[in-house]
Amino acid sequence: MENNIGNEMYGWAKYLFPLNRSLTGNGNRETLNFFKKMIPEMEIHEVPSGKPVFDWIVPNEWNVKEAWIKDENGKKIVDFSVNNLHLMGYSIPIKTVMGLEELQGHLYSLPDQPDAIPYITSYYQERWGFCLTHDEREKLQPGNYEVFIESTLVPGFLTYGEIILPGNQKREILISTYICHPSMANNELSGPVVAAAITNWLKSLANRRYTYRIVFIPETIGSLVYLEKHYKHLKGVVDAGFVLTCIGDDNAYSMLESRFGNTIADQVSKHVLKYQSSDFHTYSFLERGSDERQYCAPGIDLPVCNLMRTKYGKYSEYHT
Repeated sequence: MENNIGNEMYGWAKYLFPLNRSLTGNGNRETLNFFKKMIPEMEIHEVPSGKPVFDWIVPNEWNVKEAWIKDENGKKIVDFSVNNLHLMGYSIPIKTVMGLEELQGHLYSLPDQPDAIPYITSYYQERWGFCLTHDEREKLQPGNYEVFIESTLVPGFLTYGEIILPGNQKREILISTYICHPSMANNELSGPVVAAAITNWLKSLANRRYTYRIVFIPETIGSLVYLEKHYKHLKGVVDAGFVLTCIGDDNAYSMLESRFGNTIADQVSKHVLKYQSSDFHTYSFLERGSDERQYCAPGIDLPVCNLMRTKYGKYSEYHT
């Protein structure tokens, strides 16, 4: 049974992997619609660009049709259609020709990981760029290069998914994961895939004590959008919450504490993980970096911690 579930989850990830997810856009909608077919209880919500959320603003919607760089022989040296990490997230449209020296100012690679394509974004500053392996970048020859990005960055919507499974009581457990990264398996798809599998398991329970709230959101701005709408309710009913991310590798489990480190979520996580993974690692809230920042922010202070295997930023493949 476990192997069947694992194979099924892997199939979900394999389908979702090529989609160009970001803070906004059609890749997010397609991802959420995929999960909605599996979990009809999911409600998909859209929030318009320009809406203030606390002291942030919902950004314009970004979509990409085509993006590439060609050398003087007409050969595509970087192509969004081959791997969507090749295009810097939120790149503005451009059609131009430039020399290699000028082009280098718009290229990103990792000298210490010469065969990896880095993941780079520019959500809140309008610019453009391409990402490629450092090995390929080193092979570029002087000359003129044609650059083409057919993208749109216009008022639209931020899209997120929400599932509420009622229990015998109104006290809630919150499960949160994010859907804003393109083709990265661990620092993206592991969270939504595990959250979807947990949801299916919870649905199978004939007698749920708690009400479960599961949200699929773009990281940071998505949790701010969700909190701006629901935080007063959540503060009154949530007993424990968990952010799921980077939970797909083979290393030991880890957890990142809530701001105070002593909530029910913290205590339960540490108790369970010591039996699941004797070498599990606990990180302080001072090492935060994902949606636990927003859920545990002063004035919000929900009892939310982060469940992972290897923590984000702690493994070499992170953001590649």
